[in-house]
Amino acid sequence: MNRCLALFDLDNTLLDGDSDHAWGEFLIHKGLVEENTHRAKNNQFYHDYVNERLDIDEYVAFTVAPIRKLSESQRAILHKEFMALKIKDLVLPKAQKLVSKHKSRGDFCVIITATNSFITKPIAKLFDADLLIATDLEIVNDYYTGRIYGIACYREGKIAKLNQWIESCSQIRDLANSTFYSDSVNDLPLMEAVQTPVAVDPDDKLLRICQQRGWKVISLR
Repeated sequence: MNRCLALFDLDNTLLDGDSDHAWGEFLIHKGLVEENTHRAKNNQFYHDYVNERLDIDEYVAFTVAPIRKLSESQRAILHKEFMALKIKDLVLPKAQKLVSKHKSRGDFCVIITATNSFITKPIAKLFDADLLIATDLEIVNDYYTGRIYGIACYREGKIAKLNQWIESCSQIRDLANSTFYSDSVNDLPLMEAVQTPVAVDPDDKLLRICQQRGWKVISLR
């Protein structure tokens, strides 16, 4: 058996915004960080991502630092408020319909994102995805250390983490029947690896590549 595989980037693809960046703004709103310094660093990390020079280890450490002393239950309460305040309005109805369309066909639907699993697990549930592949966080004694566990799910790391999962999966053997939706040129390695790449409201760099290669471009906004 080799089911069709539908892969979806999350930020600025299924969401009308970036959940990692929104998390930083949420921490400011809650008074858990100093506003001006945190916003400046948060914006710089996002700028680095757009310009393909993000240090994801530094970004994860920055993102997790304000909650490292929180217990699992405290983190869950905080995240529930984050979902209501910042994420709910970013969910694109057309994106939800797209995922549902693939599921109705019997496709295996995977959200694959560079954003860490703490932020993205509850978001993936909103889309009823079959699986979330994200940047995992190291946990020691139930607390986050601020370090990445395993491979960062970023650029070529997305392919590596996806292949790790495929090796352990009985329903998916390879990327022969795969589609990947993304907005970002950072996802070019995976877009080149799948059978059908689809750009969703792409950034300028990815749009130019799509025009050159004849890749499909859609909008979910």
